[in-house]
Amino acid sequence: MPTYDYELSAHEKGYAVVAGTDEAGRGPLAGPVFAAAVILPDGLFIEGLNDSKKLSEKRREQLFDLICSEAVSYCIASSSVEEIDSMNILNASQLAMRRAVAGLDPHPDLVLVDGNIARGFDTDTLTIIKGDSLSMSIAAASILAKVSRDHLCAELDREYPEYGFAKHKGYGTALHMEMIRRYGVSPVHRKSFMGFLKKDGKECEKK
Repeated sequence: MPTYDYELSAHEKGYAVVAGTDEAGRGPLAGPVFAAAVILPDGLFIEGLNDSKKLSEKRREQLFDLICSEAVSYCIASSSVEEIDSMNILNASQLAMRRAVAGLDPHPDLVLVDGNIARGFDTDTLTIIKGDSLSMSIAAASILAKVSRDHLCAELDREYPEYGFAKHKGYGTALHMEMIRRYGVSPVHRKSFMGFLKKDGKECEKK
């Protein structure tokens, strides 16, 4: 379960404002990649806060509202499908996290970053593998990013109902891949992720 150990250790080293950041949506075949950054008040206990992937949708929604109301500051950002295709998903994910951190007020002097890569941040960073299961700030960011992306997928489902975005959230399920084969690639699909179509001998794009 996440704790404040990393945040407290940072404060002991002289960092006054510590934020956590995480992304959601690196793996899907469609839609932007989202990121969030969060500064939590010292000592805030949020019951049930954990890696967003380990929580039910209902619980994530509840925690989303609680985090937004209790955080010192938070920001949710994204990188577009076009950015993902042009710079690759890793760089686009890093860009989304930097955008989220840039939107915080006050600006942090240390950012706890989920994973083992932190590129281009304008402040000190500490990468934490599986940070969304270890740091309260990163866990909070993971929930804001995940819920925000899920909300967008619900909007995409209304715009492109044939693909079933509300069910699979853009991930490469058998249903989603079959719908792409049937209806072609929509404007919200990541063209750089469509390698399976080449294996099928298909190059199709939705008009």
